[in-house]
Amino acid sequence: MHGRIGIIGGLSPESTVSYYLHLTRSYVARYGDDGYPEILIYSVNLKTFHDLRAAGRWDAIALELLRAARALAAAGADFALIATNTMHKVFAEVARAAPLPLLDIVAATAGEAQRLGLARLGLLGTSYTMSDGFYHEAMARFGMTVLSPPAELRGELHRIIVEELVRGRLETRSKETYLAAVGCLQAMGAEAVILGCTEIPLLLSPGDAAIPLLDTARIHAEAALDMALSWETSLRDGAA
Repeated sequence: MHGRIGIIGGLSPESTVSYYLHLTRSYVARYGDDGYPEILIYSVNLKTFHDLRAAGRWDAIALELLRAARALAAAGADFALIATNTMHKVFAEVARAAPLPLLDIVAATAGEAQRLGLARLGLLGTSYTMSDGFYHEAMARFGMTVLSPPAELRGELHRIIVEELVRGRLETRSKETYLAAVGCLQAMGAEAVILGCTEIPLLLSPGDAAIPLLDTARIHAEAALDMALSWETSLRDGAA
């Protein structure tokens, strides 16, 4: 049996669906059958996380994520992932206390960037992801530089995510705003742009830009599929 994947989802529902679809479709594309791993989804209350984030209560956010991880472990998940970028601000705290392994979206994205030979990366996402430095610091450990768009763009980029994308609204004007931000980052020297919010790929596709766009949801889901498919081997190696 493959490893059983746990997803802490609902952050937002739109991206949670994309994770599930990518995991199942990627497996079928690889192997041509329907034997994809079992997937458990714990969908949280998004408003709770919005309220805690607005209040700066990242300690409480970590506890909520830990509660979800414990529920997935109790339900039988072998490992889990947090299906969002912003909440990875507290990934290390949650991973240390979680009763099952957690797969880091930033590390997975860094691995993909290294595979592509990239060194200078633009970053788009919520204002927290673009400004709080956790992405910049983590990628620096892999020898990469991360560039954020100018401060005057970040507020509108954030608004589009929380008011439109998490609710499934895809507006032409908003796509133009994001493409302008990609162009700005390219002018700053970015070789590629990290779509550091798992909803942005709903708006932008790889062919929309002159430089590569790194879809963190796809990268994260692909890493989870690899982990699930190698689970039996890892267990045998551990037993040996």
